[in-house]
Formats: sequence, structure tokens, C-alpha cells
Amino acid sequence: MSIDTAYEQALDLLQALIAIPSYSREENATADLLVNWFAARGITCSRKGNNVWAQHIFSPDQETLLLCSHHDTVRPAAGYTKHPFSPFIEEGRLYGLGSNDAGASLVAMAATFLYLVQRGAARYNLVFAAVAEEEISGSGGISLLLPELPQLHCALVGEPTMMQMAVAERGLLVLDCTSCGVAGHAARNEGESALYKAVVAIQQLQELHFEKVSELLGAVSLNVTGIQTENKAHNVIPDRCTFMVDVRVNELYAHEAVLDRIRQTIDAEVQPRSLRLRSSMMPLEHELVQKGLSMGMEYYGSPTLSDKALMPFPALKLGPGDSARSHTADEFVYLQEIRQGIEGYIELIKR
Repeated sequence: MSIDTAYEQALDLLQALIAIPSYSREENATADLLVNWFAARGITCSRKGNNVWAQHIFSPDQETLLLCSHHDTVRPAAGYTKHPFSPFIEEGRLYGLGSNDAGASLVAMAATFLYLVQRGAARYNLVFAAVAEEEISGSGGISLLLPELPQLHCALVGEPTMMQMAVAERGLLVLDCTSCGVAGHAARNEGESALYKAVVAIQQLQELHFEKVSELLGAVSLNVTGIQTENKAHNVIPDRCTFMVDVRVNELYAHEAVLDRIRQTIDAEVQPRSLRLRSSMMPLEHELVQKGLSMGMEYYGSPTLSDKALMPFPALKLGPGDSARSHTADEFVYLQEIRQGIEGYIELIKR
């Protein structure tokens, strides 16, 4: 297989993937497509749920590298002017839902896997995985798959990073907060408004700062992203008001420490949805990072989360496309980015 052939096959696969809706937890058809695509090229895949993987273990003495990206997508953003499921090429761009996040990375990794299997991977055993439910960090995604895989020593996680190395990611902590008051009649100014108490708590969160600032990931950030009461009547003082908080945690804080600080700061019940999406950091001395640097790549800390957060081994987020295009209307990827992704992955692994 040549690079030209690898690129052509990757582009065809990406167009086929775009044409099939694959929202999180609804990826059955794209999983079928991936299994059949590999089978047509002589590669037998395994499957669990909507996770598909193939492996090439040529030496038990070698370490094993995971090439992992996802085939689920978010739902189309409002404002699409092109059909999200009709792959469309114009002026060097391929348009379609999931083309950039993370279809380009997925097909570049699939082509890289085929290329290296045919040519022989000099440094690593290889496992390729196309996973489900990444966009919602669901239990049916990478967490379901990892127990099925051989021992893994490191990973490349395919996400749109413009082929620069995201060595670190912020963790995610989503909080459901509840302020409680006393119901009463609005006309008589009775009761104690839970809504007003929630507003005070939100103001306190706006003023809350965490002192430790990461060189790669910056400060811990908090944003209130929704608020509601259960009231349907205009004349009832609400006795319960809920609001949710999106907290992005750098590597200098444990989730539990951030949670305790917030609970001590506001007068509200605070319940985390999950404590598992932790900040992650790839050691800069790891050979994947060092070889990437030797190729002229740069490293940075990513504000966005990926399956890297759920991998208990060194993982480097790297892929074609631009994160700024993810989840936007008329999502696209440049054709040259797909080819550059294939070339970059192959060169990095061969080095």
C-alpha cells in the first residue's frame, strides 16, 4: 500500500461514514460499516457493543500501541446550510457531520493501521479501535472496550488537534446544585425564594478562584450553564431551584478537593454527576512526545475532553482537523489534512 492508496481509501471511508447518522448510543450502522470495510481488506475485526477493534501482535516482546478514535457524533447544530449526512467536496474541503470531529482522525488511523500491517511496524504491536459514545463519555464506549484489549503501553487518541500534540487535558466535573427555600404567595411576599438563594450562590461561584494555575492547562474554571425552578405558576414563591455547573479541572487539583471547596463556598446541595473524568498528563519525556518534537510538532494543554481521560496509561491526543470546527454548522475538514494525518501518524510510529 502506498500513501496515495491509503489516502484514497481513507477519503472513501470518511464519506461513507458521514452518510450514516451515528449519534452517541446509535452507532450500530457505522460499526457495521467499519467491520465490513476492514474485512474487505483482509483484516478481521472484533466488536463489543458498537466498539470495533483490530490488532496486529507480531512480537510478544514489543510494547503495544493503541490507535483510538470515535465514530459517534453530536446532533447537527442549528444553522446547517449543507445536508449534514451528504458528504460534499468543495474547494478542497469535505463537508459533513463528523468530518472533522473525529472522522478525519478515525479514517487516518484506519489507513495507518492497514499501511503498517502491510509494511510491518518496526517499534510497536498495534491495536486499532473505533469507539462509541465518546461525545457523551458513555459507559458503552472506551470503558467497555478496554478490558477486552491486550496489555496496552501507550496510545494515540485521534481528535482534531491540527496534528499538534495535546499532552494534557482538563478534567470535567459536572455539578447539579439545589437551593432550597420556603414556598409562599407572591402577592403577600410570603416564603423564602429558592431562586434568590440560587442567584447568591451563583454570584459566589463567579467570585471563587482556585490558586494553583497550570502552565499547560491554566486555572480551574467554573461556569453555570443552566438554572430552573419547578414552578409553573407565576404567583408562587419557589421553594426549590436547581442549577448546573461545568467545572474544568487542571492537573494540580483532585476532583474531590474542588468539590469540597465549592460545597464550603455556597449554601446549596451540590451533587457531582461523576468523578471519573480526571485531568490527564502525558509525560513529556515519553518517546512518542520526543519523536513528535523531532518531527517539528509542538505540544500544548487541551481545554477539551476526550477518551484520553479514561485511559490508565500514557496517551497522546493527536489528529488532523481543527477543534474550533467541532460541533459547528457546516462542519468540514480539508482534504489535505486527512493526508497529512496519515503521513504524520505513519512517520511518528515508524520513528
